[in-house]
Amino acid sequence: MKTLKKLSLSLLAVTALTVGNVNAQEKTVMVGGAAMYPSKNIIENAVNSKDHTTLVAAVKAAGLVETLEGAGPFTVFAPTNEAFAKLPAGTVDNLVKPENKATLTAILTYHVVAGKIDAKELMQKIKEGHGKATLKTVQGGTLTFTMKGKNIMLTDEKGNMAMITIADVYQSNGVIHVIDTVLMPK
Repeated sequence: MKTLKKLSLSLLAVTALTVGNVNAQEKTVMVGGAAMYPSKNIIENAVNSKDHTTLVAAVKAAGLVETLEGAGPFTVFAPTNEAFAKLPAGTVDNLVKPENKATLTAILTYHVVAGKIDAKELMQKIKEGHGKATLKTVQGGTLTFTMKGKNIMLTDEKGNMAMITIADVYQSNGVIHVIDTVLMPK
């Protein structure tokens, strides 16, 4: 019994060491003070970013956690807390109320595109579109992409513009691009 217990503890230590080494070998991107691991899904990574606490709370309020933990793949344009703070006072508090779940869900799914589209592919689509590309969102609307210098810009259906501030944060079920403005569907 004692030998079995020692063996179990040894196996547990080896497993922890192996998992630690696997994570250490992954190419990570720092977002909100936390490493984003390509082996983890969108939700597993997002909950660790100090810059995305508002987004995570909104995703939970909208009931989208299971969806974004799913196989995907998804391309998520993730607004930071500062992006949410640009909205008129009280907007976020109002959106997370249960009676506004449909509106919140529409806004959040407007930030998601089916597939795994990295910055290189976005830039190629912009080039092929003679300076502009549009993508259909999971919500059903469209986002327009352009270049401003070396920055990829997104324009929503209301004319609001966001910039990708951190591109290509790879996840097991897609990719996240951090943006500086919340986008709005029609």
